Amino acid sequence: MRALHKIIPRQPAHWVGDGFNVYPVFGRHAFSESLSPWLMFDYAAPKHFPPTTAQRGVGQHPHRGFETITIAFQGEVEHGDSVGNRDVIGPQDVQWMTAGRGVIHEEFHSRNFAKTGG
Repeated sequence: MRALHKIIPRQPAHWVGDGFNVYPVFGRHAFSESLSPWLMFDYAAPKHFPPTTAQRGVGQHPHRGFETITIAFQGEVEHGDSVGNRDVIGPQDVQWMTAGRGVIHEEFHSRNFAKTGG
């Protein structure tokens, strides 16, 4: 049996773009040798967004050398990347992106979710 190495207290939330208020689960330990140089884990707690015509989220940004996994518990997330992938995920959907040598991607609330709010 392995021993518990560290308990990481809840980290403060921060905004990713203007659409995702996330808690970095591993805080400053993400991307470190003590945890993993390829692991980052953010949690977006339930949050109400009023209806809008604005596109809320985070525009094009790069990732390289790790996997990104998005799980939608509520709402809808639209993802697009420089490889040509684009789709909307909703409740119980999973989106997996391999950044590999590098990819540019963007994530927004889906147009339908933005229009109706939730």
